[in-house]
Amino acid sequence: MTTGELIFLGAYFAILVGLCFYGSHRYAMAWLYHRHRGDRPALPEGPPIRPRVTIQLPIFNERFVVRRLIEHVCAIRYPGELLEIQVLDDSTDDTVEIARAVVAEWAARGVDIVHIHRTDRTGFKAGALQAGMQVAKGEFIAVFDADFTPEPDFLEQTVPYFADDGVGMVQARWDHINRGYSLLTQAQSILLDGHFIIEHTARNRSGRFFNFNGTAGIWRRSCIEDAGGWQHDTLTEDLDLSYRAQLEGWRFVFLNDVLAPAEVPVEMNAFKTQQHRWAKGSIQVGLKLLPRILRSAQPRHIKLEAFIHLSNNLAYVMMVVLSAMMPFALHIRVDHGWYETLLIDLPFFMGATISVCTFYLMSQREAGGNWKQRIVYLPFVLALGIGLAVNNAKATLEALFGHESPFVRTPKLGVEGKRRARTKKRSYRGGRNLLPSIELALAAVYAYTLYYCVQAELWLALPFMCLFFVGFLYTGVMSLFQWSFVRREQPRATREAGARSA
Repeated sequence: MTTGELIFLGAYFAILVGLCFYGSHRYAMAWLYHRHRGDRPALPEGPPIRPRVTIQLPIFNERFVVRRLIEHVCAIRYPGELLEIQVLDDSTDDTVEIARAVVAEWAARGVDIVHIHRTDRTGFKAGALQAGMQVAKGEFIAVFDADFTPEPDFLEQTVPYFADDGVGMVQARWDHINRGYSLLTQAQSILLDGHFIIEHTARNRSGRFFNFNGTAGIWRRSCIEDAGGWQHDTLTEDLDLSYRAQLEGWRFVFLNDVLAPAEVPVEMNAFKTQQHRWAKGSIQVGLKLLPRILRSAQPRHIKLEAFIHLSNNLAYVMMVVLSAMMPFALHIRVDHGWYETLLIDLPFFMGATISVCTFYLMSQREAGGNWKQRIVYLPFVLALGIGLAVNNAKATLEALFGHESPFVRTPKLGVEGKRRARTKKRSYRGGRNLLPSIELALAAVYAYTLYYCVQAELWLALPFMCLFFVGFLYTGVMSLFQWSFVRREQPRATREAGARSA
């Protein structure tokens, strides 16, 4: 074996170790969740509080869902004289007219609701939230994105925790109104369940930092101001503010049993747009705040968790490099008769894949319902995570090299259950780029690698090669052709919204 081949294999195994590090962190999260599972947040003692609350609804071109959003928020139970609703509308299409009409309907019924339309989108969502807060009446600020349908008891469930003056934010768990729409929405729902049920619960109840998710949460206004307000120098203003607030000493509460139903993206490019923003934004926040976190007086375990949390998208860069190297590493070792070294890969792959399976299996069991039926999607969840690697690696590298990009909204289509979506407006579909070509090229490489494994009788490698093949193939094909597969049936909510605004 040449020196070059040895260096190549050394780099290959180094990347495997790095992926194992981030993969094994899921074991730590699962262990922390199990350890603190029974440590439910306790309501503060003392008389109930009834502060003035402002609910902010930041929207941008949301014609399919804006009526649904406003109607659900206006149905939230709370004393009318203590509740204000702000529709923070940065839209550039007919959403403005639809929202203005719906707001007028509810204002005529006596609801304190205002429509604030910005023509200058400076700061995007963060800018809209900050501008709205400058004229808000509330001591507390709740936020809901356009795809949410909050329950009437949301404030009744969350506000009481602010009787503790040290609590700065309370976050509810996302639920999924269109989980059963498609294979993609099933997988997304499982991914989000893992983040909320396991990660949020583990971090919050073990005293580690966790983050507001941009929606379905409520803030103490003075906490936002003390932390420096909403800032738009990253794409994840929610994550940024969360860490700044906790560094100032504010405590957060996560309510695992308070659900906030929402719509997950039904189209691959919309999903990838969302993932790109989250991946890039988290790295941006890490670059911005990790030096401050590491210099702080926080305990070592909190600093370590913050580092892993804010840097874990680096794993996608490693995954892309590994995906390109793996077929060649396989060839080198087989060509030199090093079959036995293939067994070295097994613990690494098992460490990465079994940790993910255990993590999401636990989340589905804890989510309840027909969880045994949902776990059949776990292999696809693994494959989808691999398929997203190119998209999220691009986002991570953009953040690392300081490439600026605007806040790109995730298109929402008002899809619930299994009802199909229809839109002719490209602005309501996720954007396309050249990444599907790379994904399909990698799928072709892994199609050949599967054939090679069969020819060389490398049976242990086949399941892992299948995950890479399916992940890249599905992501690439759906990015290019998904709208050709969608049955064009206009949602009733969209027709009603247009009719009522006319």
